[in-house]
Amino acid sequence: MTHHSSRGQAPEPPTPLPLPVVDNHTHLDIGRDGGAPPDVAEAIAAARAVGVDRLVQIGCDLAGARFTAEMIDQYAALLGGVAIHPNEAPRHAAAGDLESAWAEIEALAAHPRIRVIGETGLDYFRTGPEGVAAQQDSFRWHIDLAKRTGKALQIHDRDSHEDVLRILAEEGAPEKTVLHCFSGDVPMARECVERGYYLSFSGTVTFKNARTLRDALAVTPLDRLLVETDAPYLTPVPYRGSGNAPYLIPITVRAMAGTLTVDVPTLCRALSDNSEAVYGPW
Repeated sequence: MTHHSSRGQAPEPPTPLPLPVVDNHTHLDIGRDGGAPPDVAEAIAAARAVGVDRLVQIGCDLAGARFTAEMIDQYAALLGGVAIHPNEAPRHAAAGDLESAWAEIEALAAHPRIRVIGETGLDYFRTGPEGVAAQQDSFRWHIDLAKRTGKALQIHDRDSHEDVLRILAEEGAPEKTVLHCFSGDVPMARECVERGYYLSFSGTVTFKNARTLRDALAVTPLDRLLVETDAPYLTPVPYRGSGNAPYLIPITVRAMAGTLTVDVPTLCRALSDNSEAVYGPW
């Protein structure tokens, strides 16, 4: 049994966690590198077998949002999130249909098991300066929707820390605000915690070059922490480069516990409690 996987061969399941946790951000509608998406029932069963018994399925384009609304009715392990991703917003704006896309997201968000507006936010890595205005308008619209519906906000922040924090301050953040796949440094983590936001960490905390991120994790209090895969992306070491899946969360949880110098059951309990505090009961 090897510790690494070639393409097409799934990593072995890690040792199950001692207490159940939530993958608070996964994309079961997306396949890795343009491949087929996972079988939803199998993904849920594999996750449950290692102690990941609840998942938040995120649909961040119209097709993904529709898929999410269907899946949460079929599987009790899933809650959902819907949004127009920051990289999708400029495309809709260019096509002249951003407002109708928002209207569909708002209609889907009325579902009682859609508990998240997101992922929304800003991405200055994939979208150039010409897309910034549409991204920022869309981010503000989603912040408003989260507040109007009383749902949690999940934020995508790539190379845009200052503007994300500024816009949240200008608009007034929803009561439950999550920085998904947190990628900031220690001062940003401290500012987010001070503002009452939750920080969600992914497999990136296991990457060798992610010392700054681990330092940020180390200063985050247990009651502000969440964990996620962002599957099929951001697969933790030692499987980096193969497809990610919710059943690999225990690797990230154990790495987080090491950085935080807490025992794994204590961290699991906090992650589970925080998830239910943000998203409600499954």
